[in-house]
Amino acid sequence: VQLQASGGGLVQAGGSLRLSCAASGRTFSSYALGWFRQAPGKEREFVAAISRSDGSTDYANSVKGRFTISRDNAKNTVYLQMNSLKPEDTAVYYCAARYSRSYSYIDAAYDYWGQGTLVTVSS
Repeated sequence: VQLQASGGGLVQAGGSLRLSCAASGRTFSSYALGWFRQAPGKEREFVAAISRSDGSTDYANSVKGRFTISRDNAKNTVYLQMNSLKPEDTAVYYCAARYSRSYSYIDAAYDYWGQGTLVTVSS
């Protein structure tokens, strides 16, 4: 599976962005999917994830209520809708795929990664 993330950019605090991650291959529905981010000088951290089958989701506490992850298996795409953005959301955002029914909060559990897309939130 190859992943291609897009949708990053510069936005003012309080604004919104939608990230997309398109996957190649015909087995997209076999993967649990996640979004992670890495801010300058910090380690990569979990943001959101969605399971393979029942569509259950989970979020980091820092984004809960503001971000929404979703997937469209017909389009081989996972999305991250980001609302009420804050300067501390500034980071490179990565999508990841895990060949499993369930998602993980740990980046090492994912098998494939996109190249990252930069989100910058100005104050």
